[in-house]
Amino acid sequence: MGLFSFLKEAGKGLLSTKKQPAAPTPEEKAKANQELAELLRKEIEEHGFEVKDLVVDVDDDKVFISGEVESQDVKEKIVLLMGNVEGVAIVEECLEVVAPAPEAQFYTVQKGDSLSKIARQFYGDPMKYPIIFEANKPMLKDPDLIYPGQVLRIPPLEGQQ
Repeated sequence: MGLFSFLKEAGKGLLSTKKQPAAPTPEEKAKANQELAELLRKEIEEHGFEVKDLVVDVDDDKVFISGEVESQDVKEKIVLLMGNVEGVAIVEECLEVVAPAPEAQFYTVQKGDSLSKIARQFYGDPMKYPIIFEANKPMLKDPDLIYPGQVLRIPPLEGQQ
């Protein structure tokens, strides 16, 4: 089980941007949490991730996710998918991995970063940026489109070319 922190203000906006009441009622809060949980489930499905016995719960800015996935990289991608959503500050996962592998590092993109700059920092070679790009698909669709606050997977180089 892992607990991961994210920038609440950064990420994909899944919920409407209309103003929320200053002090929502418990019913409004529960409805908003349920709506976000359903949108997050759909995000997982739309990205093609298969999770056996998937559970997604939301409590304000915290997301809890559980189930069973085939690999460590799928587990990490799901955590990032959940955390890179505007309004999510914490992802608590209890995802069981069928085929465990070494864990990737997570890196929060800073202003002025590029995948090649990040590759140089972690691998000593800016030309290894495609490893980071591939490790973050399908969330990344273009290696030039990253933003400050976004969290990326940085896989270990073992077994990479």
